[in-house]
Amino acid sequence: MRGIAIILLASAAILGGCRNDPARPRDLTPPAAPRGLISVTGDQAAYLSWLDNTEPDVAGYRIYMAPCAGGSGCPYERIGSTGGTTFTASGLANGVTRFYAVAAYDFAGNESELTEETIFDTPRPEGFGAFVSSYLSSPTVSGWDFSAARVRPFDDAATDMFYGHNGSSLNMFVPDYQTDIQDAGYATSLDAVDFAPNGGWSPTGSVELIQGHCYIVWTRDDHYAKFRVTSVVAQPSGPPRIVFDWAYQVDPGNGELRARPVREEGAGRRPITWIP
Repeated sequence: MRGIAIILLASAAILGGCRNDPARPRDLTPPAAPRGLISVTGDQAAYLSWLDNTEPDVAGYRIYMAPCAGGSGCPYERIGSTGGTTFTASGLANGVTRFYAVAAYDFAGNESELTEETIFDTPRPEGFGAFVSSYLSSPTVSGWDFSAARVRPFDDAATDMFYGHNGSSLNMFVPDYQTDIQDAGYATSLDAVDFAPNGGWSPTGSVELIQGHCYIVWTRDDHYAKFRVTSVVAQPSGPPRIVFDWAYQVDPGNGELRARPVREEGAGRRPITWIP
């Protein structure tokens, strides 16, 4: 019995000594703010990505959104969190601009400052697998209206662009001097083109259509749009059909993804000029 008592007393002394040890220092150092935040515009969505933090104790990231870039009257509110470096802000209103920021947090609960980049996005409608036929053979289904997302006759007042095939080349035309178009080159997806340059608009109002190429359109009512030719489909008779994906910015005057060159006033429809 005496031996058991000695053991118990020794154990109590050891535990008592542990309780009297100074507490381990608490981690109060937050991670660095994430870097390289970018946004890709979607339909009722914004796709965010950033660079991974290098601290070994980073547990994840918190995503914030605000209606303006900053200020006391414009707080960023948290909309989600993730353990990775991508996040989709979904359920957004098309045509409404929102600003985004990301913070890193560690296992001790410390949260970093928000990302320094000023990142904003304006979701817009998009569609896939639309098609048009040549206006020379099928004039009523040769034009496309971005705002209504529908096929129209090539000479309809609401048509933003129309397709023609003259037996040797495939071309997309814009109908008037207040609408512009340009070839943005080959891209693997519609999202690969996320901007419109300040120049480079076709002087003829037409471009040659090439499968896999993206194109940018600046409409007469000051909207930005883009489309990508996904396939050229042969028909049993007549010219091939053009199939394309598209996106259209519903917010007029929006500076995101669009050019702002000074336009000269003009009137009337463009003449149809075939590219050799």
